[in-house]
Amino acid sequence: MNLRSLDRAPRAERYLVRADLNVPLQDGEVRDDTRIRASVRTIEHLRGQGSAVVVMSHLGRPKGQVQEGFSLAPVARRLSELLSTPVRFAPGLPTGSDARTEVLRLGPGEVLLLDNLRFDPRETEDDPGFAAELASFGEIFVQDAFGAVHRAHASTHAICAILPSYAGYLVQEEVLALDRLVDGSEKPLVLILGGAKISDKIEVIEHLATQAETVLVGGALANTFLHARGVPIGRSLSESGELDVARGLMRRFSDRFRLPSDVIVSRAMTEGGHAVNVEEVGSDEMILDIGPATRRIFREAILPARRLFWNGPLGLYERDPFAEGTLAVARAVADCKGYTVVGGGDSAAAIAASGLAENVSHVSTGGGASLEYLEGRTLPGIAGLLER
Repeated sequence: MNLRSLDRAPRAERYLVRADLNVPLQDGEVRDDTRIRASVRTIEHLRGQGSAVVVMSHLGRPKGQVQEGFSLAPVARRLSELLSTPVRFAPGLPTGSDARTEVLRLGPGEVLLLDNLRFDPRETEDDPGFAAELASFGEIFVQDAFGAVHRAHASTHAICAILPSYAGYLVQEEVLALDRLVDGSEKPLVLILGGAKISDKIEVIEHLATQAETVLVGGALANTFLHARGVPIGRSLSESGELDVARGLMRRFSDRFRLPSDVIVSRAMTEGGHAVNVEEVGSDEMILDIGPATRRIFREAILPARRLFWNGPLGLYERDPFAEGTLAVARAVADCKGYTVVGGGDSAAAIAASGLAENVSHVSTGGGASLEYLEGRTLPGIAGLLER
């Protein structure tokens, strides 16, 4: 995909950068700064040429009103540390009087972070009036929030019709990585799909499974396929409304689908679990991880991959008794010598927790965005960056 790149953007006194700083907070501090770190390169580049930089982002779902627990103030503090320079912060409404005052005070090389875009309900409405207010804060717009480009919001979509718009370094890296995954001819292509909902992954399965040699399915996603196949799943999480969809996918791609042969079950998430064959799940049990035999089978399928995409954990990895399946897959992906992409969200957190992220070709910052991009869509936040 041919994007207008940041390196080709004209010089400006002040840039407006959309970053994805939607990070987890705990006790008023940033718990995981991965997304903040991902934004640093673009901001540093603009500062380095003597420009002022206004950064904007959303955080959580404050439902269109100012709420202290959703303020980006902790993010501003962490961004200051990562940039080794003070970052100004404008609390409250992102285009309010405090924000306008701070923008006018910005000098060359200085950085301002606006507060949560979703404090204003017009953000999620893709409101052109709100986009115009934001656009008044900069001369050139830089899209660097890959995790938000699948949303048609004012700060990702409507603003591109107002300001000259360019792709930041993070967005460029993400698009190049996903294009290589989709456009590559090297075989085999292996898909690893976990998480909870088949409804979130139907289109990416249909789009990529036609060229994939193997599709490995785990997590609660696999429960729906097992249920559709007539296998008892006890009290396991599944999508009963998607059984026909699951049957259709298995019919179309029966030669490449691999479901768990054994699983870890428990009567309660707070208890330990034990391995059973998938046909032996009790009526009062829940499937909470893939079993040891499945881990070995999945590893054998992963290692020969020349291209590989993984999205979604293979079990309830947040709890130690049910983390081993996801960690085993993370180790296998790290050991794979092919081109490997981990598709954001929980799977990115899992590969980071395993300490193996550096052994993966690309870890995406956008879970939903990477999935929708791989479905073959032109995403709203990307459309305004394309060369005409």
